[in-house]
Amino acid sequence: MGKLGWKIGVEIELLAPKGASRETLASRVAERVGGTATRIFHPESETSALPGQPVFENLTLGYRVTDASGAWVASFVDDLTLQRDLDKSHAPHPGWYRLVADDARLLRLALQTCDAAQPLDRVLDPFAALFGTEAEHHEGGMVRVVDAQGSSIAIGAPLPGERERPCEIVTAPIERDHAEAIDALLADARALGFAIPHEGATHLHFDAKPMRSAKAVARLVAFYTAHHAALRDFARSNPACVRTGGWPPGLAEMTGTAEFQSLEWEAARARLSKAGLKKWCDLNLANLVNASPNKDTIEFRIFPATLDAGDIVRWARGCEAILRFCLDPSEPAIPPEGADLTQAIPALAGS
Repeated sequence: MGKLGWKIGVEIELLAPKGASRETLASRVAERVGGTATRIFHPESETSALPGQPVFENLTLGYRVTDASGAWVASFVDDLTLQRDLDKSHAPHPGWYRLVADDARLLRLALQTCDAAQPLDRVLDPFAALFGTEAEHHEGGMVRVVDAQGSSIAIGAPLPGERERPCEIVTAPIERDHAEAIDALLADARALGFAIPHEGATHLHFDAKPMRSAKAVARLVAFYTAHHAALRDFARSNPACVRTGGWPPGLAEMTGTAEFQSLEWEAARARLSKAGLKKWCDLNLANLVNASPNKDTIEFRIFPATLDAGDIVRWARGCEAILRFCLDPSEPAIPPEGADLTQAIPALAGS
């Protein structure tokens, strides 16, 4: 496996065998690195069929593993897009729950207030206290928080059947020895019998700092616009993956102008921030534009789930080569649609 020269983070969606959970894998990794697995909340959005309420915001349970020195190794979290392999009629797993609200701001407040290590019947108590109320306990283990006027703020409920089984491995940023770091995590998963989910995907996050350039972003947009089909062939994308797709209309036209490409980065970023970029697409530029301190990345979301680190390193080498092509002013114009990309980007050969 070839070496990578870019700092990346990797997200790999897997499925625990029946009777196991993402905690099972987190505990094994923590034992291997001589560290600790801590239960955490993981924010997620879920589409809703309710009229006037397109999205429910969730805090689901996951685990963050640190090594003996306290350094983050990886997190093991839910992914609500993984559905088909689960037996929804299965009884909720004891001790597992989620928090739900219709406003992401409320759940961010709950994230700062509530302790994921607490059981469901107590976890929302400090959150309710912020509103001068007490958590209400209902049948089936559900807990509800209302404000002083009785308006619903958040709900805690036992996790639906087998939702403890989805396991997205989220690695800490990897600067060197990428193959070894990824393979160590996947070896633990393979040893425990973890499998590839029907909708499973792998996401590659590249440190965005080198790409803070209007010209580099314009070349990347032009490259993907011309060659998205070829890149999906290289990735062998899983057709069952969800939350992928294209960019908002007009992005290529906007970034393709000489006026845009002459902008300093902050001016270009301000222009891009008005383009309607979202996370859920094949190539996520929203993190680059938003400059999130915890995820300042360019994210490739087109790869299938895998238990083979060699796959991930090969895909990452191809993506890195594309980014370096877009950064190099000596490179010629973007190859036209239908051109053999391996002439410009040899790392895309051998897919």
